[in-house]
Amino acid sequence: MTPTAPHTTHHHHAQHDHAQGHGHGHGHDAEDEMAQLLDLDAEVLAEHIASIIEWLPVEAAPRRIVDLGCGTGTGTFALLRRFPEAEVTAVDTSSRYLRRLRDRAASEGVAGRVHPVEADLDGTWPDLGKPELVWASASLHHMADPDRILRQVHDALAPGGLLAVVELSGFPRFLPEDAPQDRPGLEERCHAALDDHHAEQMPHRGADWGPLLAAAGFTVEGERTITVNLGPPHSEAVGRYALNSLRRIRDGVAHSLQAEDLAALDRLLDADAPHGILRRDDLTVRTERTVWAARRT
Repeated sequence: MTPTAPHTTHHHHAQHDHAQGHGHGHGHDAEDEMAQLLDLDAEVLAEHIASIIEWLPVEAAPRRIVDLGCGTGTGTFALLRRFPEAEVTAVDTSSRYLRRLRDRAASEGVAGRVHPVEADLDGTWPDLGKPELVWASASLHHMADPDRILRQVHDALAPGGLLAVVELSGFPRFLPEDAPQDRPGLEERCHAALDDHHAEQMPHRGADWGPLLAAAGFTVEGERTITVNLGPPHSEAVGRYALNSLRRIRDGVAHSLQAEDLAALDRLLDADAPHGILRRDDLTVRTERTVWAARRT
């Protein structure tokens, strides 16, 4: 991965059709599939996530951290590794994700440092104490009124505390541009259809959070975009990450793809097919994440 220089104008889109715990599927199967995707995201991009946390301009190692929209704990566990004296309050709407997070915390011996809170942040704001650091990764664009959420985070933070807003550039790309052989450019057409689908549902998707943070009373101290380009060769986890991501995309675009594209996508998603995504040796992981660091002064 190659960090790019900080810059000030962004029109990014949020990744994964979820907000580290905000899936659009329905039922337990969809939630379990999303949990697997979140865990694969954490595994494949662990170094990338750690580099974002390392970059944060913390003035002193925080002892109290809040992870808003924690999902299965990607940010939670990365923050615990970076700040070994800290405790993390992990907030999500999904009891299943929080149970998964709680089980992992126990297996890693850090259960005493993780405090799961089930809450819908668009509803009644939970008591989160006075954290020195709040981490919001791919979650704010899902909120009905993110301006209100930012003001509440500002008021909840300890004086001098930091808010890290991380947004993602959409689902990662995995295939070469000329793939698959029978329908070149298929992945880009899927992404275009998904962007059209999401533009109607999430108006804050792709927002430049800098002005919104300033309007909520924060001082924006830094902004950085990190570009990821991994492989080939790739790990077995990348194959599963690609398969699960493209399955998720299919759920959102099946109604708008041409029949030939949908058939080609289904062939890629056949885990047993000789030319399926799991059998390809030319996969890469290409994505971007932008982080804003904003202080309560």
